[in-house]
Amino acid sequence: MDSNFLRSISLRANRRPERNHLQSRDGKEGFLASGKLYQDSPMKIIWKRGFIRLVLVAGIIWGLLILTALLFHAWSCQSSIAFFSALCNRSSVIYGAIQTLGLVTPPHRCSIPVADDPNKIVIPKRRSPEKYVQSLSYVMEDVTATNESQSPPLFGGHVTWQQRDESFKVKPNMKVHCGFIRNGGAEMAQRDVKYVKKCRFVVASGIFDGYDTPHQPSNISARSQKLFCFLMVVDEVSLEFIKKNVTVREDNEGGEWVGIWRFILLKHPPYDEPRRNGKVPKILTHRLFPQAQYSIWIDGKMELIVDPLLLLERYLWREKNTFAIAQHKHHRNVYEEADANKRRKRYARPLIDLHMKIYRYEGMEPWNPQKSTPSDIPEGAVIIREHTALSNLFSCLWFNEVHLFTPRDQLSFGYVVYRLGGLFKFFMFPNCEYNSIFILHNHTREHSSKVEWVKYLDEFKKDKTGVLKESRGGLGLWTPYPGDLDSVVLPPVKRTSKAG
Repeated sequence: MDSNFLRSISLRANRRPERNHLQSRDGKEGFLASGKLYQDSPMKIIWKRGFIRLVLVAGIIWGLLILTALLFHAWSCQSSIAFFSALCNRSSVIYGAIQTLGLVTPPHRCSIPVADDPNKIVIPKRRSPEKYVQSLSYVMEDVTATNESQSPPLFGGHVTWQQRDESFKVKPNMKVHCGFIRNGGAEMAQRDVKYVKKCRFVVASGIFDGYDTPHQPSNISARSQKLFCFLMVVDEVSLEFIKKNVTVREDNEGGEWVGIWRFILLKHPPYDEPRRNGKVPKILTHRLFPQAQYSIWIDGKMELIVDPLLLLERYLWREKNTFAIAQHKHHRNVYEEADANKRRKRYARPLIDLHMKIYRYEGMEPWNPQKSTPSDIPEGAVIIREHTALSNLFSCLWFNEVHLFTPRDQLSFGYVVYRLGGLFKFFMFPNCEYNSIFILHNHTREHSSKVEWVKYLDEFKKDKTGVLKESRGGLGLWTPYPGDLDSVVLPPVKRTSKAG
């Protein structure tokens, strides 16, 4: 019995911890059951964890979408496929961002074989000899405007097909249309006319319709700063825009400056299309600055980083050239360039086709290695020239094509060379050297005009607002042509490179 009693006590003792444990657990459970904590805590924990995971997943997906968009934009800017290349906008903030991140291949650059020291360069004492044209004068009155009072004078004149054809026949004494028709627009203030008379060496640039702000050149020697006039041609809209964004100082004679650039104001822009207005100082530099013997043109969105005296020595004096321009990066064939312009919406597609049909009808062949020039297509953003009579004649004829047809000057360059029959010699330097002359900056805003989006000629006929058709430029595209253009078949274009 004692043994049974002892066994009973030991069993009770062994059960006490279990009972105590159960009581404590039951007590806790009872406490949780009596409040909301027992019911809500697991749900809140699950909800919080789920929400955090949802935010993280959404953030990751959003980041991947942005990265995908950036990579696609970078790829499209370098794609040779027409549709995707046309989607690229090199003036956009996105393109600037991905370019900064190194996602876009930078322009191919190579060193320019310039002289070591601009102070040691010997400037030629004599001008280049005039071999074909001894005297060049310009048409100053618009004959059509004189005979027909209802037609106002055009800056480039009402050039007839016969006058155009005669202008390509080089003679010792020539008189051609070359812009600046009296009362045609683009007038300079007298203080600016007086200032440029002293300029023998010119670095010129231009900003129109407020698309850029001036970029100060760098690596300019003290000698070049004294020798060159740095002239920035602007319209009134651009000058007002620049004054709101950049400090403009005024000298004692009323001239306005930003850094090294002296502004030259052209009042009353001669054309409706800003791109066409920009061709006035670019191509007709010798008309704006008639005392200049040498000039270097650089587009307004570029920052010159090479001493201009070194450029003259490298591209003109070293090999006795009078005109130098870079070869286009992608295209050599004018019809390929025209196709790229249509893909990039640089002007109305049917008008580009009409422009090319006229050139084809007049015998312009696609570029081939047997031609005497490296390419029919230049990079027109940098032009280096001596203002000889033949060089000036070429510039006049080049501008007349821009005045009569599309404002895409690259389409007209090779044609004018062709029509001059090999008399005009020029130096077309490698594109990699061209990219080493400047730093390219983005426009302050995107350029777009409604005429650039036109796909069919019927759109001009249906347009009742009159905003599609230019009223003062490109009139050769609307003047009956003395030939059967309907029979012209444009050469096929093999798209071997990107549109841009």
